[in-house]
Amino acid sequence: MVLTGLVALAGLAACSTVSLPTGDGAGVSSSATGTLASIRATAGLAPLVPDRQLEQAALQQAGYMAQRRRMSHTTAWGKDFASRVKGNGIAGAAAENIAEGRFDQQKLFDIWVHSPGHRRNMLDPRFTRFGLAYVRDGSDGNLRYWSLVLGK
Repeated sequence: MVLTGLVALAGLAACSTVSLPTGDGAGVSSSATGTLASIRATAGLAPLVPDRQLEQAALQQAGYMAQRRRMSHTTAWGKDFASRVKGNGIAGAAAENIAEGRFDQQKLFDIWVHSPGHRRNMLDPRFTRFGLAYVRDGSDGNLRYWSLVLGK
């Protein structure tokens, strides 16, 4: 779910050249476990378990967004979230939160907690696993493209 306010917070500087992303955030799922557990505990839900397969799907999406320098749940070649999840061998219910901005993981979850759609995804009782990743913009190392994939 794309939050209009998030887009306003995380605007990109115009640039005439496209550079490849650097410094991916693979492996950040483990550092988000406690934050997600706290968020879910407010609703009486069990914590989510980090999952490599979901993290890989999140990293792919973050990388795609960084290359295109825009947030999107759909790739340029027309693969929507459902197609990407299926292509990664993920079965069952799944959801994705994405973000773009010059903020750290703590601020990221603060933004998502205050967005009804993103919060709903994180509090969905069907989900037991998650993967979180980011990719930095190639020309602005402070700008990150984030993806959180949640699944059963």
